[in-house]
Amino acid sequence: WQYIAQRIGLLLENGFAGLVLVIAILFFFLRGQVALWVAVGIPVSFMAALACLFAFGGSINMVSLFALIMAFGIIVDDAIVVGEDAMTHYQTGEAPLAAAEGGAWRMLAPVISSSLTTIAAFVPLMTLGGFIGKMLFSIPLVIICVIIASLIESFLILPGHLRHSFARMRRGGGLSPRRERMEARFNRFRDRHFRRFVESGVAHPWRTLMLVFAVVIFTMGLLLGNRIPFTFLPILESSVITANIQFSAGTPRHVVADYLSEMESALDGMDKAHPGLILLYSSRLGENISGGGGSGAKGDRYAGVLIELAPSDERDMRNPEFIRRLESRVRRPAALEDLLITSRQAGPGGRDLTFQLSGASAPRLKQAAEALKAALRDIPAVSAVEDDLPYGQSQLVFELNAQGRALGATRQEIGRQLRAAYDGYVVQVFQDGADEIEVRASLADAQRNGFTTLESLPIALANGEQAALGSLVDFRAQRGFETLRHRQGRLTAQVRGDVDEARGNANQITAEVVEKILPDIAARYQVQISAAGNTADQRETFREMQIGSLYALALIYLILAWVFSSYGWPLVVMAIIPFAIFGAILGHWLTGINLTILSLFGLFGLAGIVINDSIILVTFYRRLRAGGMPRRQAVVEAAVLRLRAVLLTSLTTIAGLIPLLFETSLQAQFLIPMATSIAFGLGFSTVLVLVLVPLLLNAYEAAAERFADRVSQSPAGAA
Repeated sequence: WQYIAQRIGLLLENGFAGLVLVIAILFFFLRGQVALWVAVGIPVSFMAALACLFAFGGSINMVSLFALIMAFGIIVDDAIVVGEDAMTHYQTGEAPLAAAEGGAWRMLAPVISSSLTTIAAFVPLMTLGGFIGKMLFSIPLVIICVIIASLIESFLILPGHLRHSFARMRRGGGLSPRRERMEARFNRFRDRHFRRFVESGVAHPWRTLMLVFAVVIFTMGLLLGNRIPFTFLPILESSVITANIQFSAGTPRHVVADYLSEMESALDGMDKAHPGLILLYSSRLGENISGGGGSGAKGDRYAGVLIELAPSDERDMRNPEFIRRLESRVRRPAALEDLLITSRQAGPGGRDLTFQLSGASAPRLKQAAEALKAALRDIPAVSAVEDDLPYGQSQLVFELNAQGRALGATRQEIGRQLRAAYDGYVVQVFQDGADEIEVRASLADAQRNGFTTLESLPIALANGEQAALGSLVDFRAQRGFETLRHRQGRLTAQVRGDVDEARGNANQITAEVVEKILPDIAARYQVQISAAGNTADQRETFREMQIGSLYALALIYLILAWVFSSYGWPLVVMAIIPFAIFGAILGHWLTGINLTILSLFGLFGLAGIVINDSIILVTFYRRLRAGGMPRRQAVVEAAVLRLRAVLLTSLTTIAGLIPLLFETSLQAQFLIPMATSIAFGLGFSTVLVLVLVPLLLNAYEAAAERFADRVSQSPAGAA
């Protein structure tokens, strides 16, 4: 509970800092009264989102809190658009009521369409299966609830507040000298520098496109060159380490106890060398420690140590380094079969590396597993390599000899009689009250516990005679296995290991092992080997996300085609999506953060968010064209008029995530990739919305005009 409280407190601190930044930006760009009522929508939408989360059985946890933080900027986007448009018309002379109502009516269609496209981008994420879908389900749920609440607040509540604010506001005045200077500087930048910038981009489209594609090509090079590694699901570093000890069968208990004492001495030495690093440790003789802290394998040859370190943010030594130093302090005697020191997994998912072997023979599987383990241990970044086919007690295996075959004995019949003698044969079942009692006939305990009885055990033959077991079969001793696992009717084993992300990447190591190591081992031992665990989950999640992305793009296109009543304009608006994605990937490289499954979630959300400003920009362009303004001038004017709103909506979303981006706590590293995707992708696309979309819109409209002229000049068109 302490770790949960720390993580929730960490997110609340970052969320409060983000909220302060969002409100500061609102008051910087908008008049005080308008900014105040826009900010009021944040708690209202939050309460509605929490009510929705409660109704769907959600909870306040690390993921849902992060979704609320991410929604800070999204919440105010709709209110910003409505309030900024109403304020502009009020300043031009409209009455307070007309300006407030007009702002809501004018922005109704574009804001609803932009909200629907954002919802369309997040909906496919709710359909993901497996533990990834369950774990991250609250992110799209919270975002969708926030968007719906924001729409209600922006169109049913905000206009009334704006009307009363306008009624008390002096038109064109009432500003402090500092505010007047800020407004004058912004208007001067917008009407001079920014206008010339957009005009230059529209006038020289190829130059602008080449600059954008240069960034895209550079980012593609980083991806193809593996300069931006991918980690499927980064796991929060745990403060609990387990050390499991396994000796060979038959090892005396005191030998295991002596080795356990040696392990404790090594821990005491590390505690003296690094005061405060180890909070406590607990030793167990006769049993291993499972991943959840409970009991694992039991027996005299097993032992385990549970170690709790100081919280990850309060120590400099990371878990992989601690494990390496502890391993270097303990010896490995000949009777030691396995010493496995691992960090407890804090979250869903399995080990970093998992390979599944299948075949017909357990000994052959074990040989292949040992060969694969040896190969993995040679990779510096890999540690804690193990398999789930451990050796067990010694076994006696019998084979029919020549005399047994001559007398007509079979392995099946001998096995059946051995089972009846040693395990017992059910001769009667009767009811004793509520209990069902089985009566078994077997050898006496004194006879069952000695090899002499086994050799002389009489075996009934098919001809009615009897012969001693020792005269029918030959015995040989071999190592048995504690557990045999089957999957789809085939005997299987798994080899697992951990990867130190500071020294290597799990995906890259898996690809290298699959390409260079597995074929040789599979051919040598005649087994089948494949990547499993997180790798298999990753493949399945990717497949579902690819299908989801197609559905999301189709939904977005249909919504835009409905809003614009055009098949071409939606493509112009959606053209910004791939460039925003490349901007997000570039942001991971700049910050040195690996791409993760959370990064991909961020890209989905980004696809819906980045086109919101483009939708409203195209809407303004249509109005200007309907008023008779020439095409190129209307394109430039729409970009100029939307500058404040575009900057506001983008900066508020980015500002809500900035504290998390700069968070150094290891407990927040799980969520930072998604914040990076949205913040950098939105920042990169903001420039493109104001420059690239006008350029593409102008080119599309010019092509449409040329096509219309060509059709009108053709004989069919003239007719």
